[in-house]
Amino acid sequence: MREQLANITTRAVNAASRRLGRGQGTVAGGRAGLRVDPKLLEHLSAGRLVALVTGTNGKTTTTRLLMVALGTTGDVVVSNETGSNMPPGHVAALAGTHAERAVLEVDEIYLPRVLTATSATAVVLLNLSRDQLDRTNEVRMVAGRWRAALAAAPRTHVVANADDPLVVWGAGAARDVHWVGAGLRWQLDAVGCPSCEGRIEFAEGGWACTAGCGFVRPQPEATLHTGPGGTVTAVWADGRTLPIELVLPGRFNQANALMAAVAAAACGVDVGAALAAMKGVEQVAGRFTVRQFGPIRARLMLAKNPAGWDELLDLVARSSVPLVVSINARVADGADPSWLWDVPFERLTGRNVVVTGDRYRDLSVRLQYAGVAHSTEADPADAVRAAGAVGGATDGVVDVIGNYTAFGDLLRAPA
Repeated sequence: MREQLANITTRAVNAASRRLGRGQGTVAGGRAGLRVDPKLLEHLSAGRLVALVTGTNGKTTTTRLLMVALGTTGDVVVSNETGSNMPPGHVAALAGTHAERAVLEVDEIYLPRVLTATSATAVVLLNLSRDQLDRTNEVRMVAGRWRAALAAAPRTHVVANADDPLVVWGAGAARDVHWVGAGLRWQLDAVGCPSCEGRIEFAEGGWACTAGCGFVRPQPEATLHTGPGGTVTAVWADGRTLPIELVLPGRFNQANALMAAVAAAACGVDVGAALAAMKGVEQVAGRFTVRQFGPIRARLMLAKNPAGWDELLDLVARSSVPLVVSINARVADGADPSWLWDVPFERLTGRNVVVTGDRYRDLSVRLQYAGVAHSTEADPADAVRAAGAVGGATDGVVDVIGNYTAFGDLLRAPA
């Protein structure tokens, strides 16, 4: 009776939230339902195949790719696609649906709790790096909690990035691990050995602790490979090779696709069918969508922390189109913007750059020290129009990179 009441409460509160324009109906109902039945997530997960996706960056995209992959079997798949990645969001996604399969994006800190509640069939571990410095735990502490939780889940298939030492430590006590060579551009948060407090040394094709504790990169069963002409393939240790062809740009998204494909295979899906299905994903929760601002079109991209900015700056490095950079420091972003000094903005030298967002002055100071000439515009939509007016936009499109709420502001801004 309590479970039924909690389920009804979740759906009713979320519907009311949407009708009143107070949100997307993905959190409030879940909170109410969990108050009625604290074990609601456990009850809603029972009888479903559940896959969890976590990590500092790439969760939302990988969740979407895995959802599409699992759907190739013809089963109905449900997910928390809006990115509400804590238990209230999971409850809201599962309530009122009879989908046989669920793919849930999970905040890194909440993985142990959600894993225990759902008895997940598969868990995908993407990466770990600093994020939201004012309230997020130190990354090695998070890895340790993952390790304890996965050691207590012997029936769970773990798909883990072999190129991230923190992920390897977190997954190392699991009984069934599928190691994936997905790559790791941002290595600065993983130089301390979580096994012995020694130092991790990265080299071409691997890494190892220099203190001799034996903590080394595991041999992956699947690896991302870039060939002549930029063709990207997934190469398995048993000799299989499959192309990775995505509309979504960037090597990081190709890595996300490989992780999702290996997870799909662990859930019983043909890996070729899984990768083929991912070709149809053009944007995820607004990421890489193109919006119109008067005569100017803007390609919107999201970067939340130094590791994410590093990836996107690499993506746009070879472009000459105008670039808008927008920074806020609201609750969802983290109030401490000191991470700006870790981002390699020096790569933007010579570009037409317009700075905007709530903390545009902080960002302007950072770019001055980086030697990047730029202009400032307090209003984000006006900044897009100003960037396009200078000239150099390809087909009238400018690139825009913003952190979490800055990205959301532009996604919802009037055209």
